[in-house]
Amino acid sequence: MRLLSYIVSALFWLLLVTASVSTNNAVANSNSIDGIRVWPAPENTRIVFDLKKKPDYKYFTLSKPNRLVIDFKNTKNSTALKNLANNDPRIKLFRTSTAKSKSSTRLVLELAKSYPLTVFPLAPAGQYGDRLVIDLYDKKVKSKTKTATKSAPNGKRDIIIAIVAGHGGEDPGSIGAKGSYEKRVTLAIAKKLSKLINQRKGFKAVMIRTGDYYVKHSRKTELARKNKADLLISIHADAFVSPKPAGASVLVQSSRRANSEFTRWIANRQDESELLGGAGETIKKTKDKNLAFTLADMKKEHTMSSSYEFALHVIKQIKQVTKLHKKKPEGLSLAVLKSSDIPSVLIETGFISNPREEKNLNSKNHQQKLANAIFKAVDNYFVENTPKGTLLAAITMKQHKVRSGESLSILAQRYKISIATIKSVNKLKSNVLRIGQTLKIPRAG
Repeated sequence: MRLLSYIVSALFWLLLVTASVSTNNAVANSNSIDGIRVWPAPENTRIVFDLKKKPDYKYFTLSKPNRLVIDFKNTKNSTALKNLANNDPRIKLFRTSTAKSKSSTRLVLELAKSYPLTVFPLAPAGQYGDRLVIDLYDKKVKSKTKTATKSAPNGKRDIIIAIVAGHGGEDPGSIGAKGSYEKRVTLAIAKKLSKLINQRKGFKAVMIRTGDYYVKHSRKTELARKNKADLLISIHADAFVSPKPAGASVLVQSSRRANSEFTRWIANRQDESELLGGAGETIKKTKDKNLAFTLADMKKEHTMSSSYEFALHVIKQIKQVTKLHKKKPEGLSLAVLKSSDIPSVLIETGFISNPREEKNLNSKNHQQKLANAIFKAVDNYFVENTPKGTLLAAITMKQHKVRSGESLSILAQRYKISIATIKSVNKLKSNVLRIGQTLKIPRAG
């Protein structure tokens, strides 16, 4: 009996110790890395670690060879590392190494060279849980970013259209009921629009995002400005909690947001004169605050007016291929539209949360129709508002000085264009002409 009692007691303590060890291990490995996503872009690489809980981490870099080391405390890794770096130019290899604590995971990123980096956690949002984000940046971003330079005859420049495909990379945008990602729809439409613009003599498209990666909002306008864009078009797909809303919308910068940005630019005009357009250097150097304010305000008002006018052109064309959700341009506070010197619009091409429109937005045929409509709006707008010194001005416009006895109907017949076109291009409010008045006449066809 005594022997049996000893055996029972020993088994009890063994079970107790085992349970204690299991509990300690569970506590020690209370977090886990459930996924790792790598997003290469022309200027940087973003690495996103998907975790079960908020990450407790430390990191440091090593040289010869270049490495980034991240320690995840009380965390286990359940993600395969072998092929993560296959398509990235900055990361050679993902691997593990021995951490100081047995309950922690140490990941090592072997790098092609030393990179400036940022590391930050993200709280759960949308379909994502807790994340740790690492951005590796090229040291010479400016030298690697190609500007839109396209030779034109007689030194005439092209009209530059910056196209922003909304979202990208780890930011999918809205997701439809069938699993469609907004970022893929917007890129498909943007590519089709870019192709149409580049086929038009006197125009050049600049794609702010050409692949599946994320571009910060501030960088979008920086790239547009670097390429001396005459217009910025941001393409998106709308969404709502209900599947009922449908239709396209065109958004422009709200007056409140524009005035807020304007006030900040004026206050910092020594550092941010490039944001104020052609008068930027004058605004920067002048000691007269009233003059600086007046010049900048004129530029801002011109940009907002041009944005709204182009938005009207888009609505006129896009309503012919899809339903409208908003029949007039809507002003909202959006970071991508904040530029004071570049007319900018955001086009919601439809509701991806609406089953019928989700299907249309994934249709190549419908995407092409949307691109065609936006392109026609671009073409019509710039025919009516042709910038001086551009190739388009040289090939599409001629000057006509009104003589005695001439009328709009006579000129329309002579140049084989409509009266409405002459009035629109010259912004005429009536059919009355003055002798000696100079008119812009678009070339037929």
